[in-house]
Amino acid sequence: MDLNQSNYRAGDIVYVIYRNPHTYDVANVQEAAVVNNPEAPGELALFLYETYFPLDSNIAVYASEGEAERAYHDAFGNPNTEGHQLW
Repeated sequence: MDLNQSNYRAGDIVYVIYRNPHTYDVANVQEAAVVNNPEAPGELALFLYETYFPLDSNIAVYASEGEAERAYHDAFGNPNTEGHQLW
């Protein structure tokens, strides 16, 4: 995970672990676009679900989907290895 905004450019595709705001115990890896922040000229933002999010240390940003998936499994576990069964 790299939090340095200077490593990103508008148009980059990144991956984040996103929690559903309506069901907080649900999280998943989502693709997001790095864009110019329309509310703060000269700054970058993440565009996800038709919403702009600040590109800052409050959101874990990953360069690849695989890296984001590994971080997700480190944080939330894997249902197959935690004693849960998928039916």
